[in-house]
Amino acid sequence: MTIHAGVVAVQGDVSEHADAIRRAAAEHGEDAEVTEIRRAGLVPDCDVLLLPGGESTAISRLLAREGIGEEIRAHVDAGKPLLATCAGLIVASRDANDDRVQTLGLVDATVDRNAFGRQKDSFEAPLDVAGLDEPFPAVFIRAPLIAEVGDGVEVLATWDGGPVAVRDGPVVGTSFHPELTADSRVHDLAFFRQQAATR
Repeated sequence: MTIHAGVVAVQGDVSEHADAIRRAAAEHGEDAEVTEIRRAGLVPDCDVLLLPGGESTAISRLLAREGIGEEIRAHVDAGKPLLATCAGLIVASRDANDDRVQTLGLVDATVDRNAFGRQKDSFEAPLDVAGLDEPFPAVFIRAPLIAEVGDGVEVLATWDGGPVAVRDGPVVGTSFHPELTADSRVHDLAFFRQQAATR
């Protein structure tokens, strides 16, 4: 079986996400055909979507200009999975606490941009993630903080007292970059296990 995965490729770690979804699919005996999305018309053919990091104001502007944002909303409304990481999470959120970011409102959360500091304050940390048996080696790079979540949002992981990974329906959002490790378990959690185990 082949899974059709789309990586929104206006910014961010496109090839790393593509590699991670291929590894996650292979663990389930499936192939992943990956499409890089830079224009409208491609999202409707995708089974799963990835919204990588980058610069959230630029990403949101490009998604709106190219008409991709509405297609991503329709994808999620249809119950199809989306993994949004770092700046992708900011764009997917309900409120970015920044009027320059045109959010998609897919995750019922308020997110503070660059809450963990500037580039020099990037770090790695072992995270206990709901549904994973062993800690995940999370890479934080100018990471956003999930400041507030709605009642229907499941917190999958916390760091320093705040949520850094959440699930809202078919959407998984992370403050960190799961694609920057050889560990594809977060992609597996987002796309192949729709309901995370309760810790």
